[in-house]
Amino acid sequence: MGRVLTVRPPHALDQLRLFKAVGPVLAQNQPYLGMAMVACAIIAIDHVPVPMPGNEHQIESLILRLGDAGLQAASAVLEPRPSDDEVRDQAGNSAGTPI
Repeated sequence: MGRVLTVRPPHALDQLRLFKAVGPVLAQNQPYLGMAMVACAIIAIDHVPVPMPGNEHQIESLILRLGDAGLQAASAVLEPRPSDDEVRDQAGNSAGTPI
């Protein structure tokens, strides 16, 4: 049975705290920062609150705890969904299809 993850998009203060936690070097590493941002969006696991990580070790511990499946699930929740108009505009228009 899977875990229940509670996900909240990070707001500006969360992002600022994450930059501080990772430090100036890792803040420039987009793949690391992106994964850390997804992990920091998790505010509870199985209804147990997860505190915002305050340093690199805590971020990596949370990522280890979430694993690939947890990170993928959180990423799916955080991805912006296309509007109905965008879906209609793209329906049936695969790449290379003449209009």
